[in-house]
Amino acid sequence: MRAGWREAALNQGWTYRDRVPRADAGTVVSHWLAERYQHSDVAVWQQRIAAGELRWNDSLLLEDRQLQGGEHLCWQRPPWLEEAIPDQWLTVHDDGDLLVINKPSGLPVMPCGGFLRHTLMSLLEPTGARPVHRLGRFTSGLQVCARTPQTRALWSKQFRPEGGCRKVYQAWSQQVPGLELGQCLTVSSDVVERTHPLLGWIWGPEPLEQEPIRKRLSAHSQLELLERTAEGDRLQVTITTGRPHQIRIHLAQLGCPLLGDPLYLLNRGISVTATPGDGGYRLHAWRLEAEGITLRCSPSPDWGIC
Repeated sequence: MRAGWREAALNQGWTYRDRVPRADAGTVVSHWLAERYQHSDVAVWQQRIAAGELRWNDSLLLEDRQLQGGEHLCWQRPPWLEEAIPDQWLTVHDDGDLLVINKPSGLPVMPCGGFLRHTLMSLLEPTGARPVHRLGRFTSGLQVCARTPQTRALWSKQFRPEGGCRKVYQAWSQQVPGLELGQCLTVSSDVVERTHPLLGWIWGPEPLEQEPIRKRLSAHSQLELLERTAEGDRLQVTITTGRPHQIRIHLAQLGCPLLGDPLYLLNRGISVTATPGDGGYRLHAWRLEAEGITLRCSPSPDWGIC
């Protein structure tokens, strides 16, 4: 076993529970599930029904059938293999309630994207602390957690767009046109929800070509150029809105995605094979100002471009 790592392992499986709206009566079960959980198509859901993984109002669903509306569906997902994760970190601040750590790149914060037990949330269970917000799996740096519901609620309010929290990151991106050392650039373009063949919908930059957009969220980022190399720019990025994947999306919007980002591409493109949980980029949450305190956590020495 690698020091500081939790090796890949099977979990105990999970049960997904849904109540079918009355308005969906007449829809076939496999089609309804394929629409709700777009990571799997109709044929896969039919296979799961045949394998005895679905229950209808607490009874085994023996065959695909039409929904009546109002019933309960349960998918008893069998155990699956969760990838290895880094399971050690440095503590930046701990007053017995508020806990702030330097989250390593590669550690998911909460269950999602194929992770159930291999998460920071699970690793923190013995301490009584729970995450207040969620850094991306491959984003390193300041992750705020708390042990009491009152403190979690207080900090969660701070992280809202109107909460006044100031989050400062460092990022390696492709060269930002027109930005010089020490200069700042403000980006205020919306983060929009676009279609994606694996996930159904995904947050991304405004598309260059006309395509469906389901939602949009206002977002604000301020970029400052810290270092320029032949490979790319090291940026300081300050955000107050904290939208999903905001920094990755805003840099893609400018035409200079994060170096190594497999999802957000040039010309505001989105990869049809990658998902937000895929790594390869360098993004580090290094300073946080909120509730009258300032916390810092510098990137590791090997964080730069090799």
